[in-house]
Amino acid sequence: MEKVIEIKNLTKVFKNGRGITDINLDIHRGEIFGFLGPNGSGKTTTMKIMTGLMKPDSGDVKILGHSVLEDFEKAMEKVGCIIETAESYPYLTAYENLKQFSRYYKNVDDDRINEVLELTGIIKYKNEKPRKFSLGMKQRLGIAAAILSKPEVIILDEPLNGLDVEGMLDMRNLIKSLAERENTTFFISSHLIHDVELTCTHIGILYNGKLLNVDTTRNILNNYASLENYFVSEVETNGKV
Repeated sequence: MEKVIEIKNLTKVFKNGRGITDINLDIHRGEIFGFLGPNGSGKTTTMKIMTGLMKPDSGDVKILGHSVLEDFEKAMEKVGCIIETAESYPYLTAYENLKQFSRYYKNVDDDRINEVLELTGIIKYKNEKPRKFSLGMKQRLGIAAAILSKPEVIILDEPLNGLDVEGMLDMRNLIKSLAERENTTFFISSHLIHDVELTCTHIGILYNGKLLNVDTTRNILNNYASLENYFVSEVETNGKV
């Protein structure tokens, strides 16, 4: 299988001692990888390094064969992402925001903008400004922007943050559909165990800045009653609880 994301010996430790240590991970095309861990475990730090927002102390990340550190533009050329919060221009409408973002890409026309608005469930709000949106609506708009260019890799930091039950179901179905129909590769961080279990094909547990284990969701659920049981077992096995 084709490696799409390669993380090698990635380390970033802050002055307070928190961060990530020696992360190694391979993610293949079409996988929906869930980066599961409690708040403060290092998920966002890893994703910031993956997207060039932060430099590691050591190690490297390659996306589609290109180093984020040495060939950033090539590495990010076919990547869509949301890190921490979905940002938008509050004085522009949802449609105008996506129109503005479309200027960064080739072959993104009005049809594609309307398509992603439909896919994320905000087509009827296309002429409203996001300053009036709820957190969940802003998140939907951010995801629309992330998938606008039909990226091969999508990196989402807590993508279900702020969504109601219907929104969570919509986003879960959208992620699965893109992975299945377009072979899109997803890297998703979350602390919501149940949603990771229902969404992701592969799961890695990050705890206190260390990657404890990586396995397929199918294997995990064949051996444990739930992902929660697996998580507790892995943490206890590694002597952290």
